[in-house]
Amino acid sequence: MQLMTDQGLWSYKEIAAHIRVQPDTVRSYRKHGLLPPPDHVEGGKPYWYADTVRAWVASRPGNRGRRPD
Repeated sequence: MQLMTDQGLWSYKEIAAHIRVQPDTVRSYRKHGLLPPPDHVEGGKPYWYADTVRAWVASRPGNRGRRPD
């Protein structure tokens, strides 16, 4: 499954690469309720649509004025 497309689903790894942090940081965000609920769960693993991630990144405090990739 191709994950890095707008229609595809992103795992912790892809989200981490997008926001330039480690995957464990993204897991911590989810644990603390800072990440939106996953769009899909497969085999117990959460996945998010790229658009969901981009909307979340745009709404994060401290990202005002940053342009999305």
